[in-house]
Amino acid sequence: MTMIETSDGMHLYAKAWGQGRPVVLIHGWPLSGDSWDPIANRLADAGFQAIAYDRRGFGRSDQPSGGYDYDTFADDLAQVMAHFDVTRDAALVGFSMGGGEVARYMARHDGRGVSQVALISSVVPFLPKDLSNPDGVPPEAFDEMERDLLADRAHFFTTFFKQVFGVGLLERPVSQAVLDHAWAMAMQAGLRPTLQTLRAFSTTDFRGDLPSINVPALVIHGTADKTVPIAATAHEVLRRLPRAALIEYEGEPHGVYATQGRRLGNDLIAFLDGNLDTVDVTDRQAALDEMTARMVVAPSL
Repeated sequence: MTMIETSDGMHLYAKAWGQGRPVVLIHGWPLSGDSWDPIANRLADAGFQAIAYDRRGFGRSDQPSGGYDYDTFADDLAQVMAHFDVTRDAALVGFSMGGGEVARYMARHDGRGVSQVALISSVVPFLPKDLSNPDGVPPEAFDEMERDLLADRAHFFTTFFKQVFGVGLLERPVSQAVLDHAWAMAMQAGLRPTLQTLRAFSTTDFRGDLPSINVPALVIHGTADKTVPIAATAHEVLRRLPRAALIEYEGEPHGVYATQGRRLGNDLIAFLDGNLDTVDVTDRQAALDEMTARMVVAPSL
């Protein structure tokens, strides 16, 4: 077992599979690095070194009382990279709240050693709804999540993951075993880290970090994501980053790492290999034109 000591004395669990160019995988809330296992295995088979770790407070990492902010998370990421001697030509891949680590690392650590980034169902650049972000999530939704976590965390996660994976009365995109595995990962985390990271990703504004992402960026997002709305996140990243490419997974929910694992693996590998022309990337100008039209028309509806 690899345990990495951080600058403030915490220990982070990490694993590295394969040999080759490093790809650092950053998990979402409230999971652990194990959520990346199928993708990490694919990357290792494809000739990459896949590095995944458990964010502080989650999985097998330490659960301190505090330190659940994105500056600390970015510093933790930097120390994971240093441990594995990741100094050049690395790719950072962040799922959901993990996209925040990517953005903050690029700003806080000047993108050191990174040549590509991928944001999967990411909360970047800003999740809560306000006058500047009308397509975001109402802040009271996060307040309700916190109340439900405090009342019955185990029950909350049984319903939360159904939304994450788009499970309904008729829709079963993942098995019960996948739901159970996600629940088990969530329950590994401490209650305090779970609550404090919820506050972190639901309030942190990454719009000031985006200009630091000056390398090619791949954005993948499900159009039916009810957890992290695509209009407030992926579409906004595409608008703000001139070197970003967007792949929309039509009709897919938030948890595309499980619902579309094979496709996600293929798209990531194509991007890492510089072969994005082999996948269905959303036409940038057409997407921007559509977003502009929506912004102009929406107020008169």
